[in-house]
Amino acid sequence: MRRNDLDICADILKVSKAGAKKTHIVYRANLNFKIVKKYLSRLIDNGFLMDRSDNGIFVTTERGSDFLEQYARLTIPLGPTGID
Repeated sequence: MRRNDLDICADILKVSKAGAKKTHIVYRANLNFKIVKKYLSRLIDNGFLMDRSDNGIFVTTERGSDFLEQYARLTIPLGPTGID
């Protein structure tokens, strides 16, 4: 199943919660470097991710954590039939 933009952003933010280098994000989120570079820029520009330039580690911000909470609520499985 193909992931949409929100799924990819959520995966990157989850991997980065405790801090992660770009290579770690690529492998843990199952993405390539070109895609990760694009999403990292977008997430940083919008305040969801912080780049600790001194050591190359990306960390999810409070805003990013809030997004993950909302994302989790919206993606809760609806049950076996899809309707409860």
